[in-house]
Amino acid sequence: MPELRLTRRASLLLPFVLAACGGEQTFPPLRYNYLPPIRLNVASFSIEQRFYPAGIPPDITAQSPVHPVEALRTMAEDRLQAVGNTGQAVFGIANAALTKQGDVITCALSVLLEIYPTPGIRSGFAQATVSRQHVGHIDDMPATLYDLVKNAMNALNVEFEYQVQTNLQPWLAKTTAVQPPVEQQPLGTAPAAPPAETPPSAPPPAGAMPTAPPPPGPPSAAPSGPPTLPLLPPGFSPGRS
Repeated sequence: MPELRLTRRASLLLPFVLAACGGEQTFPPLRYNYLPPIRLNVASFSIEQRFYPAGIPPDITAQSPVHPVEALRTMAEDRLQAVGNTGQAVFGIANAALTKQGDVITCALSVLLEIYPTPGIRSGFAQATVSRQHVGHIDDMPATLYDLVKNAMNALNVEFEYQVQTNLQPWLAKTTAVQPPVEQQPLGTAPAAPPAETPPSAPPPAGAMPTAPPPPGPPSAAPSGPPTLPLLPPGFSPGRS
C-alpha cells in the first residue's frame, strides 16, 4: 500500500478545510459609529485602560469572541469627538470583566470620562456603570458571551451618554445652526431702485380756519320765451288741412 504523505501546501490549507467542515463561527465586530457623536469642547482625547482581567477563575474574559476592553475602546473612538482648541478629555476603562460562578455569567462594565482644561487639573467627570447577566444552561459558550457583551455595551452607551449630558454640559460643543443660502444676483445688473415716495403735503398753519370747497355753480338756465316756429310756405295758414 503506498505511503500517504502530507505536502507542505496541503498542511497550510488544512486549517481552512477543517474550519469549513466544522462550520467555524464568525462574530462581527461591535461598532457604534451609527450613534450620534458626543462632541467635546477640548483639543484632544485619549483612552486609558485602568483594568486588566485576572485571567483565572471565575474570570472567563479570554473566552469571549469580542473582548470587553476592545469593545469599550471602539465605543470611545466611534462616539467621542474633540472639536475645541484647548484642554484634554481622558476616557478611562475602569472595569471590563466576564466572570462565571455556577450557571451565572456576569458582564460588568464601567468607564469614566474626565475633562482637563490644563494638565493635572480636572474640572469635571462623568461615570457610567452597567452589569448584565446570563443565567441557566449554556449550549454555545462563544455565542453566549458575544450576546452578553453586546447587550451590556448597548446598555452602557445609553447610560454613558446620559451621564455625559448631565455632568459635562459646559464641555459639550454647541451645534451651529445652518444658515440659509444667500440669494445671488447676476453680475452687471443694477439693483432695482425703490419706488419714488410722494412728499407729504404741508399741514395748515396753526389757528387757520379750514378752507371750504367752493359752492357748486347754478344749473344752466333754459331759454326764455316761446319756441321759434319754422317758416311756413306762402298761402299756408295754421289750423287748415
